[in-house]
Amino acid sequence: MTVHLSTPSNLQQGTPYHHVAVASGSRHIHVAGQISRLADGTPVAPDDLAGQVAQALRNTRDGLASADASFADVVRLTFYVTGWSPEKIEDFMAGVESVAAEIGLPIPMPPASLIGVDYLFESDVLVEVEATAVAD
Repeated sequence: MTVHLSTPSNLQQGTPYHHVAVASGSRHIHVAGQISRLADGTPVAPDDLAGQVAQALRNTRDGLASADASFADVVRLTFYVTGWSPEKIEDFMAGVESVAAEIGLPIPMPPASLIGVDYLFESDVLVEVEATAVAD
């Protein structure tokens, strides 16, 4: 399986993600929205966006691993963040950067969207991450 990530010169440069992913492979893997909870449901990093981003990405890694995949196979990430405002980007990116090496997340990331929402399914959930991967 091959994933080629790129940012064409005619698209905005300097983003923390690539704009394009081209993948070949026979298995499509979709990891449902992951939040900052342990397997037993224990919340991790309440009221801490950076900490929740890091744990949600760890959970995403674990979901990928259960399908014999990794972030090297990811072609798209979608982040949902409650009460989003541009001032939150530093905390958001601090969470990404704090865990990237640990979980094998490339920086810049695969193509990604960050969508601000009013709330997620529980009041203490600040971020949810979905992943799409392609593997052999």
